[in-house]
Amino acid sequence: MKTPEDFRKILMSRLAELDSRLHEIEAELDEPHSKDWEDSAVEREGDEVLEQLGQSGLDEIARIRAALKRVRDGSFGQCVQCGEEISHERLETLPDTPLCRNCAAAL
Repeated sequence: MKTPEDFRKILMSRLAELDSRLHEIEAELDEPHSKDWEDSAVEREGDEVLEQLGQSGLDEIARIRAALKRVRDGSFGQCVQCGEEISHERLETLPDTPLCRNCAAAL
């Protein structure tokens, strides 16, 4: 069974991966667009997808940082809503989850 420290390492690894991906997205978005109208339209569509991916990454980073804070303060693995223990299986699947299965299902 994994300890909070094991989950901290997993979360830190994912944080580094997201940081790298966000830098790649940012670099791609900074590239100049084509002067051709059709090519430019396609590039703008691609930019919209990249921006959405970037926002999803930022949202996940926020969840990971909150989970790392819970590791530091000793509350990792406890539901932030009801205080019950989050199942180990749920943490294995969603290590940044702040909610137990019952509280997440109630949303």
